[in-house]
Amino acid sequence: MTNESLNYLCVGIDVAKASLELAVDDKSATVSFANDTQGIAALQAHLKHLPVALVLLEATGGLEKPCAYALALAGVDVIVINPRQSHAFAKAMGYLAKTDRIDAWALSHFARTLHDSAKREKLLLKMPTPEQHELDALVRRRSQLVDIRVAESNRLQQTQHPASAKSIKQVIHMLDKQISKLDGDIGGRLQTHFAHQLKLLAGLKGVARNTQAVLMGAVPELGQLNRRGISKLIGVAPLNRDSGEMRGKRIVWGGRADVRAALYMATLSAVRYNPVIKSFYERLRAAGKPAKVALVACMRKLLTIINAIIKSGTPWQPTYPHKEHA
Repeated sequence: MTNESLNYLCVGIDVAKASLELAVDDKSATVSFANDTQGIAALQAHLKHLPVALVLLEATGGLEKPCAYALALAGVDVIVINPRQSHAFAKAMGYLAKTDRIDAWALSHFARTLHDSAKREKLLLKMPTPEQHELDALVRRRSQLVDIRVAESNRLQQTQHPASAKSIKQVIHMLDKQISKLDGDIGGRLQTHFAHQLKLLAGLKGVARNTQAVLMGAVPELGQLNRRGISKLIGVAPLNRDSGEMRGKRIVWGGRADVRAALYMATLSAVRYNPVIKSFYERLRAAGKPAKVALVACMRKLLTIINAIIKSGTPWQPTYPHKEHA
């Protein structure tokens, strides 16, 4: 470790369901904390008097959020990185074995690289408001219950036993009641805390309440980024795959899967009922684009329109999206 690097620490935290493995650099011994309220508080106390410049965690299906949010609220700069990126970095730097301790060291090493990068500020965790956080939690819970209901409905179709069918129907009835209650809670929070944004989006066909709830809760960056930034964040930006004279097909990957899924369903409706998206889709298909490629392009366009509306504060109009917006 050089004298210059002693001036600040770049911390890596490997997140598991029950534990948080902390490395303050890529050489020192790691420290383990429980991934619960007490453990996160102990981790914060451990870092409190250290010259921490950046903390890096992997996105781990939401397990990382309590720790990341607690650190960010305490004023610590935090980045939550896509696991694909951190795994690629680890392999490139020679971290071939895999344990919690090694992963924490690799994340710390990666954190120092990101800290010195020009993209550091863009990658910093954007904290949702308490209202966004609560709405996102409700939307995620609703999605979980819908998945369970689909599984139970499939079992109902397959069962041959009357007692089993009766039990399944009771569970489905209970799930319907819970989903209905969540729909009411979500709708109430949208009207109470996001009325201004919903008013701006009024009349934008395809963007119904479920999509609005996902966007308002899970994308605190909405309206703060340009069209390229928001497309990359969600994972609908086409990425080049070129090498030398070879020109590969552009692909999309990464991003926020839950938001992308909601945007996909919204776009399926928009290509039928939204004149702007419908004509855009038809032009792409007429130009020979495959249906999936055209649909992803429409997802990107719809997201760009929503982002531009929120960013500008200008209500939706049918002529609004004909120009590309920054």
